[in-house]
Amino acid sequence: MSDIINPIGKKIISVETDFCGRRLSLEVNRVGFRSSASVLARYGDTVVLGTAMLAEDMVEGYDYFPLSIDYEERFYAAGKISGSRYIKREGRPSDEAVLVGRLIDRPIRPLWPKGYRHEVQGIATVLSMDPSFRPDMVALIAMSMAFMLTGAPFDGPVAGLRVGLDKDGKFAAFLEPEQLELGGLDLVVAGTQNGVMMVEAGAKEVSEEQVVEAIAYAHTAMQPAIILQNQLFEKIKPIKQEFKLVLPNETVRQQVDKWVKGKLGANLRAPYPERNDLVQALKDAMHEELSQKVDNYDEQRQDYDDAFTLAIHKDVRDEILQEKIRPDGRKLTEVRPLSSQVGFLPRAHGSSLFTRGMTQAMNIVTLAPLSYSQAIDTMESNSEKRYMHHYNAPGWTVGEIKRLGSPGRREIGHSYLAERALAPVLPDTTTFPYAIRSVTEIMSQNGSTSMAATCASCLALMDAGVPLSAPVSGIAMGLMLDGDTPHILSDIADAEDFAGDMDFKVAGTARGITALQMDMKVHGLSIDTLKAALIQAKEGRTFILDHMLHTLAAPRKELSEYAPRVESIQINPDKIREVIGKGGETIQKITGETGAEIDIEDDGTIRIASPDESSINAAKQWIMSITAEPEVGKIYENVPVVSVLDFGAFVQILPGKDGLVHVSEMSEERVQKPSDVVKEGDRVTVKLVAVDDRGRLQLSMKAAQRELTDKAKRG
Repeated sequence: MSDIINPIGKKIISVETDFCGRRLSLEVNRVGFRSSASVLARYGDTVVLGTAMLAEDMVEGYDYFPLSIDYEERFYAAGKISGSRYIKREGRPSDEAVLVGRLIDRPIRPLWPKGYRHEVQGIATVLSMDPSFRPDMVALIAMSMAFMLTGAPFDGPVAGLRVGLDKDGKFAAFLEPEQLELGGLDLVVAGTQNGVMMVEAGAKEVSEEQVVEAIAYAHTAMQPAIILQNQLFEKIKPIKQEFKLVLPNETVRQQVDKWVKGKLGANLRAPYPERNDLVQALKDAMHEELSQKVDNYDEQRQDYDDAFTLAIHKDVRDEILQEKIRPDGRKLTEVRPLSSQVGFLPRAHGSSLFTRGMTQAMNIVTLAPLSYSQAIDTMESNSEKRYMHHYNAPGWTVGEIKRLGSPGRREIGHSYLAERALAPVLPDTTTFPYAIRSVTEIMSQNGSTSMAATCASCLALMDAGVPLSAPVSGIAMGLMLDGDTPHILSDIADAEDFAGDMDFKVAGTARGITALQMDMKVHGLSIDTLKAALIQAKEGRTFILDHMLHTLAAPRKELSEYAPRVESIQINPDKIREVIGKGGETIQKITGETGAEIDIEDDGTIRIASPDESSINAAKQWIMSITAEPEVGKIYENVPVVSVLDFGAFVQILPGKDGLVHVSEMSEERVQKPSDVVKEGDRVTVKLVAVDDRGRLQLSMKAAQRELTDKAKRG
């Protein structure tokens, strides 16, 4: 503990420990005097400020916990200024910042008591960033510690690690981003002292067994950060906050439980959407009957709605735990009915419609030249992304009226999960030089739209002719805990998700896992239960994949006639300037006259794209004529005479390459004056016979004619 006193007379207190090979320190009272709690977390050269604000009074009228957690990137933390020409100040968070905010939120949110209605805000701000590892898990620790110090009923601490495979193939945390990519596993695990709260991963077809081992490694390795938070908590001993919980009205709950007795269970057991209709009809009947018996019923209608929902959730749990039967009559391992088709949008480069029960996803794939890749400009990265998955789910897909707007955190998260699931099986740019945009339009929601988006995206990519190394399917798993006994559900629907204890999404190929996302609604899960869920998920993934392959067995051999064709040529990098021309004049003329799109890379790779093959050929020939080097012995036909002098004529055999046809080389017969044979603007056929030591080209019209005549005689 430090003896330094801050400007308002409080002692600056810090604790530190060894954590995965570096020192982790947590410090309070240096900054953030007006916040409910603020913590500076330092790990290596990374410094994150975690601030928590807690409203003293409970918010009236909310039927949810008003918690918000944000992750703030600061470009100065990485010693950068934004690459945007017009906007240098940080503004709307990048998708990456939104995703990290979700990573922090997901293990923290379940650790607050049900019915807590005080508004809570958490902000993790990166002040300094060590580029050798990502700062997100330091931010999670800072945020957890800040909530601990508010005195609120937060059942922490929680910590997290990002784990991959090092150069020796062993599990390690805080790896460099390049090593995470090379190792083929990028796994984030968050947990408490006793269990795992959240898992998220991208992987290159990693086995279930290896994922389980990595989760176990991470949970053990994160414990020093949990112990350190408890140490600081004991030093500070924050004052406990007074609070009330908004719990169901017990009288109302008893009335509803009495009314629904004998009306649930098998009476509601039916496939969706029939079950939803039965539940709604029962709720309407309850309101109609009880409104006649209860005074001031309209004022309490929301309480009766809430009590009815709790009764339905309890019935779902009881049926599963006691009868092993799900709300729609399925067995615990059974997948809902599947249907899929491809190629139904005539002008799309690739399209699919994937339906699982009432959940339906339409996916459309668009191909474009690599120049259409997305530029990424964040605190951590300046890069490009050639594969983009976007997810849309308007209100009508759940039977609601919602205003349309920009994508929210859920849409960004689902986009990323489906994108991550397919990225490991995409061809590289050498094999398939295209930017790829995959858009999932959700048509109907009833559980696990992100995995429907994954399956639909895979089918549409195959329909577009993208040569995937393997097809990918995905499934969402659920869990009902009966004491310590887990009951794992395959392919959960909404009713099971709302009443359950876990949402675990798994995507992968027949060879292994490519993406994971798990969220807990209880306080931690054992490694053994996670392992069982992964094994059961593999069976479900295989079943869904078999269905998909019956729809389309492999990627199409040919691209859509409406997709651009891309061809690559290689030129001398020194010639790039000539292709571009002064002020871009040459390249603009080529694209304008041929209709082709042209991308030029610094190494001399030129990619020419157009749906019309003749446009590609015209652009290719034009570029080759600009960049070609004169070849001794080659005949150049129909090339222009650029000037005529007393001793010969200069002929342009290539753009910018003129050579001399001496008067003696113009004809087999004696020529008195060159102007008797050619004039400026004529087009002639010449042969390059030599290049002198000064690089001057020596051309011959008679040598060209002689060779062409000999060929004609032989042919």
